Amino acid sequence: MKLLQASRDDLLKPLQAVTGIVEKRHTLPILSNVLLEQRENVLQLVATDLEIQVTAKFSAGGDAKVAQPITVSARKLHDILRSLPDGADVTLEAQPNRVQVKAGKSRFNLQTLPADDFPKVSPATEGAVTFSIPQGALRSLLLLVQYAMAQQDIRYYLNGMLLVLEEGKLKAVATDGHRLALAMRSLEGVKERQEAILPRKAVVELVKLLGDGDEPVNVQLAPNQARFAFGNIELVTKVVDGKFPDYQRVIPASSQKTFTIARTTLQQALQRVAILSNEKFRGVRWMLTANTLRISCTNTEQEEASEDIEIDYQGEALDIGFNVNYLLDVLTNVQREQVHCGLGDANSSVLISMPDLPEFRYVVMPMRI
Repeated sequence: MKLLQASRDDLLKPLQAVTGIVEKRHTLPILSNVLLEQRENVLQLVATDLEIQVTAKFSAGGDAKVAQPITVSARKLHDILRSLPDGADVTLEAQPNRVQVKAGKSRFNLQTLPADDFPKVSPATEGAVTFSIPQGALRSLLLLVQYAMAQQDIRYYLNGMLLVLEEGKLKAVATDGHRLALAMRSLEGVKERQEAILPRKAVVELVKLLGDGDEPVNVQLAPNQARFAFGNIELVTKVVDGKFPDYQRVIPASSQKTFTIARTTLQQALQRVAILSNEKFRGVRWMLTANTLRISCTNTEQEEASEDIEIDYQGEALDIGFNVNYLLDVLTNVQREQVHCGLGDANSSVLISMPDLPEFRYVVMPMRI
């Protein structure tokens, strides 16, 4: 029985959108599969890992329809379609416990699993706050902070990003306990307050799926779930159950020692000096004196590197250490011409901001060297 006939490109695009969350190996075999089904004359593909669900809708044109829901290996179907020539016509035909993929003289028989066993996530609406934001704006907001998320930290609530909706602003915050990134954007007409910690995987997928244009994303934040709908894609994710650190206390209210420097100048100096840094601790020292920032480091082989940069600074001298990776992360990911640095004493964190990006803050804790 013919299930579907479509061009290779029409089918591959939505399949690529959903396969990003599919685990290669899973204790539940059906989670390696994608669900193909028909809803209101629209074909849709659904993938889930029980935490996140991505749905992509597409119209194959003509009288194409999925006569019955099926599930088939997402990776294998994806690899088959990618291997076919551009513009090839693809036909899916149902057989007992199998689906046959036909294109030209190629034939592929794939195993199926019952669609009734596919664990779809139900959207939660109770206590939800809904708003809309341009795709490009949401994507840039996520990119400004996502690199500061923790990876595999036992404090599971750090392995994600906090979204806060309050006072007509959407804030995104990420921290791994050593540094913190905060970015915000105004939202017109939104007065409600809501917050949710998105899992790391959901943030990574959103960044991949969102476009850079002004097309809207409809966002729904509920106490236990977040939903993002844009274009032909819907991403639903569970939120992390935990108490995120008080990010407002981490950001210094004022700094006695400040200077502004060209981002590329600071970035390149750090990259050069870091060549001789300790591979395990990655520490560099900042020594501030009148009109000069000296960046230096040593390693276990007693090798040394230092570089002096002229800056407009007349404050007190300061000697402080940082993990160079944390400094380079912000300079690489937030590409503005100028960087403003605010410091206190040798035991205080540095506040990094961008003069032409007032809605962004980045804090790095000092380290002993």
